[in-house]
Amino acid sequence: MTEPLKLGATIGILGGGQLGRMLSLAASRLGFKTHIYCPDRDSPAFEVTPHKTVAAYDDRSALQKFAALVDAITYEFENVPAGTAETLAPLKPLRPGANALAISQDRLAEKSFIANLGIPVAPHRAIHTANDLAPALGELGGRGILKTTRLGYDGKGQRRVSSLAEAEAAFAELKPYPLVLEALVPFTVEISVVIARGIDGKSAAFDPAENVHSDGILATSTVPAGVSAQTADLARAHAAAIAAALNYVGVLGVEFFALADGSVIVNEIAPRVHNSGHWTEAVCVTDQFEQHIRAVAGWPLGDPSRLADVVMENLIGDRITAIPADLGPGIRPQAYGKAESRPGRKMGHLNRVAVKTPRK
Repeated sequence: MTEPLKLGATIGILGGGQLGRMLSLAASRLGFKTHIYCPDRDSPAFEVTPHKTVAAYDDRSALQKFAALVDAITYEFENVPAGTAETLAPLKPLRPGANALAISQDRLAEKSFIANLGIPVAPHRAIHTANDLAPALGELGGRGILKTTRLGYDGKGQRRVSSLAEAEAAFAELKPYPLVLEALVPFTVEISVVIARGIDGKSAAFDPAENVHSDGILATSTVPAGVSAQTADLARAHAAAIAAALNYVGVLGVEFFALADGSVIVNEIAPRVHNSGHWTEAVCVTDQFEQHIRAVAGWPLGDPSRLADVVMENLIGDRITAIPADLGPGIRPQAYGKAESRPGRKMGHLNRVAVKTPRK
């Protein structure tokens, strides 16, 4: 179970979205085959590999057949059902493990896990019933962000509240319960660290990225981030501690709030390759997708060194038409192959590399 995969081995990927697509491309570059498992027949990852299973995540028979066809299994999204992981884990190496999934799928469990490591998280309170709202607001300064504990992403499943009336209205809309009320953190910038950890326990972190969101969706990631070297090192150290405590194998995204005093607070973790790490494709010796495949395969991790400054821009909805209109010096595009463009849907991204002007 811990022997490195051989060239030509097949890596199973749960999920057929853009991350699965880019993982499959990276695996092919390293000499592996990939087999995508996804219930959506129109999954963009299906376009880059002939090996696929179209079945529900709770189809035990299909999962068992899938496991028989692959040598190791990973996933491209953190909401893989617990039952899916439980079915697959005894059959083939599942990397990252089911424990990382379970913790990251529940905001309360995630915050408790991180806080128990001595790493700061935002002040928060569990909200089981509407009666919990008034005391929680009182303890957190009268305002905050009310969030679902499960299935929230890209700004979904959360509401900013500034009064008990707003909190009660949000509580009625957000499901399932319990919810979590988080204090508003006075951060200067949001940053993230994408870190990889191998089966040997060695880790390699990419430089922190500075992230800007629009309508709850990541708009840009800029590297280098506008934080001190000490803050960057602190964020990397916290990410490494979280990965080690999870006995993690693969790439992990850790989002932070950076404060004016140089400290950081963990916002959330994502047990997968991360949107804010897409910049690594254009300017790193080893990008996050290859790094994840290396870890899943039990191969040595690659060099995460950054060779240039870069800004990654998400192409949301019709913004995908920036390809090819915005192409020029230093622009590296990535289209996700999605058939339909919708508002709020990630369709691709551009990496804008700071190109050095050649000397005359």
